[in-house]
Amino acid sequence: MDIKISIYKTIPFLALAPGFAACSHISTEKEARPNIVLIFLDDAGWSDFQPFAETRYPTPNVRQLAEEGRMFNNFYVPQAVCSASRAALLTGCYPERVGLFGAHAPRQRGLDPGFMTMGEMLQETGYKTAFFGKWHIGDHPDTRPPERGFDESAGIMYSNDMWADHPENPEYWGQFPLQYWENGEIAIDSITADHQTYFTTWFTEKSVDFINRHKDEPFFLYLPHPQPHVPLFVSDKFAGKSGTGLYGDVIMELDWSVGEIMNALKENGVDENTMVIFTSDNGPWLSYGNHAGKTPYRGEKGTSFDGGIRSPLIIKYPGQIEAGTVSHDAFFSIDFMPSISFLTGAPLPDYEIDGKNVWDLIAGREGSVNPHLYYGFTMNRNFEGVISSDGKWKLHLPHNYRYPARGGTEGQAGVYIQKSIDTALFDMVHDPYEKVNVLEEYPEIANQLIRYAEEHKEKFFNNPGPGR
Repeated sequence: MDIKISIYKTIPFLALAPGFAACSHISTEKEARPNIVLIFLDDAGWSDFQPFAETRYPTPNVRQLAEEGRMFNNFYVPQAVCSASRAALLTGCYPERVGLFGAHAPRQRGLDPGFMTMGEMLQETGYKTAFFGKWHIGDHPDTRPPERGFDESAGIMYSNDMWADHPENPEYWGQFPLQYWENGEIAIDSITADHQTYFTTWFTEKSVDFINRHKDEPFFLYLPHPQPHVPLFVSDKFAGKSGTGLYGDVIMELDWSVGEIMNALKENGVDENTMVIFTSDNGPWLSYGNHAGKTPYRGEKGTSFDGGIRSPLIIKYPGQIEAGTVSHDAFFSIDFMPSISFLTGAPLPDYEIDGKNVWDLIAGREGSVNPHLYYGFTMNRNFEGVISSDGKWKLHLPHNYRYPARGGTEGQAGVYIQKSIDTALFDMVHDPYEKVNVLEEYPEIANQLIRYAEEHKEKFFNNPGPGR
């Protein structure tokens, strides 16, 4: 695979300014507005797909997507948990602004309807919109997909493990049948294991059908697959195919899904005017051992180390993003909404959001810089630190975190122990695995990040206002 590596931008951290780089606006005429396809996996590990790592099973379609687009090696989510990550992606806001933390249980209301979703933003400007997969940001009539900006929808309202077969406390989870919804109506009242084997296929087929029917108008397809979140399920066509066990089979089927989407775009003649985004909500759930993905970074899902909040990302947009390239620029998922607003001409909400337009950074425009001063990250309601906007420095505030002392097997969870970290500064260029605390070696940088952290805490945690 011939991937060209871009030079890492060594902009002095203290000199970064909040202003935007010069942009040349993409045309927003109806026929020129790009389609958006957003593929969002659940708990996928950084090293689960080629070319992010050399896996023991093939993932040719994700590899091809990278060859036709750009890999991003420093892409983050602000919280490494399902609901918080999804809300941040769709609203352009930190979890602490919208008040949605952690993973919501069945029947919870979820995201406040006062916060616009990306679906609503694009729907209001004439896009046809669809959601197929796992929602998990609201399970009340006014917080499910049809009321949150999606013309078509099908899927589950919360995680696929929140059912009576949950390996821990099944009596509790059994109170809430896992339902399958289509366009605001319950299509299957209680999901079984057999149903789950079809999830990846069903959501892929619905996505292809949606593309086929809307090729002549701008569309937004949001495809948040429930897999590879435990419990793992795979269709008969991929069972045993990887030769590495069930997890490899699941990843191969997800790779197949990517291929089906790419083929549908090309066959319908809309490939050249479609931006495809492929990423994950957070890192792998290492407690599940051989039913979890892999990451080279410290930590996992549910922690603020890079194993939790750094996700693999590929973006393809022919003519706008150079094919076969790799970016080391840092940005967060909250930046997608304002960047897509810029590309499509769809107006942002009339209240403050936390993301910023980083399109020039994504497209690799010469001289582009990140308009943020810093990014904050949390775990549940705990504010745990900040990352410099160039991705070079990461400051952890004192906090506890879970550590998988023993991994589980065959779908059973392992054993966690609690650990803690004191105030720590990591050089993410030379130490991306967060091993060596350089707080004492770089006091000026540490103090600057501490000031940003104090400002963030004051704004969102000490003096919360409406919507926080």
